[in-house]
Amino acid sequence: MATKEEVLQYIKELAIKDAIKKEEIIAAFEESAIISVISEKTKSAGISEILYYVGGAVVFIGISIFIWQNWSQLNSLTKILSTLGSSVAAYFMGLFFISKKKTENIALSFYLISALVMPLGLYITFYEVGFDMGGTGMQSLISAILLMVYLLSFAIFRKSLFIVFSVIFSTWFFFSFTSFLVGNNPLFGNDFFQYRILAVGLAYILLGYYFYKNSRSSLTGFLYGFGIMGFLGSALFLGGWQPNQKIFWEIIFPGLVFGTLFLSVFLKSRAFLTFGTIYLMLYIIKITSEYFSGSLGWPLSLVLIGFLLIASGYLFIYIKNKYIRL
Repeated sequence: MATKEEVLQYIKELAIKDAIKKEEIIAAFEESAIISVISEKTKSAGISEILYYVGGAVVFIGISIFIWQNWSQLNSLTKILSTLGSSVAAYFMGLFFISKKKTENIALSFYLISALVMPLGLYITFYEVGFDMGGTGMQSLISAILLMVYLLSFAIFRKSLFIVFSVIFSTWFFFSFTSFLVGNNPLFGNDFFQYRILAVGLAYILLGYYFYKNSRSSLTGFLYGFGIMGFLGSALFLGGWQPNQKIFWEIIFPGLVFGTLFLSVFLKSRAFLTFGTIYLMLYIIKITSEYFSGSLGWPLSLVLIGFLLIASGYLFIYIKNKYIRL
């Protein structure tokens, strides 16, 4: 980087050659000052948003502890009002604040409170009315109600926070409703849960790619991260462990991992690169411990694992530096 004296000397040379004007220098200086102010405001706004969300989470914890500590002393109406009533009140407070530009971020914290407390409120309301809350049917009903509320909220207000909660509640609905449909059917074994995680992970990835193509690209990292973590994690678990391995999944898993690393370059995704490398390391440890520890000896297997992990680490750094500059 050039020193201040070198820059000033270069400006003098340009001025002598009449290649730069005083007005251009002043304009550039003023522009840099404006950029600096904007940067400070953005940083301040980011800190404020974090405090809003943390505050909303603390309010939720406070309400939960209050209900837990005073459960036996509260009557049904008080329980419902302090949970479902609080969530509805927080939602309408959000409506009030979101109508004004200056308080728009505060509105999001009230929506966060509402989204966190509303599931508890619905659960307690149905429980106090007399419904059996032990089955997946009521979970499906509650998650469906929450999903409808926040999908409609997004359709009306177009805020990204509503998408986040819609994704969360749609995931809850998917798991609870599929469990309700399957029940104790013996045709669906222990792997059914892993296959559902695989499907949800793939859905997150596709949704993240969809948002990457429009103005809501800020959600892409969140969806890519959870999506690829669930997708590769479920695929690794489906491979099983000795002596109950599933050869099909153990064979295709390296292809899934290297496909993930390739996509990390194509999508410029650090989440794909990070989790692809992590799961590659886990797969190496799994395979060597299962198939080589007996024949080569455990110490030699550990040496082999170590070198393979070093190679994986180098691959991570190489791809990150060459193709993903974030």
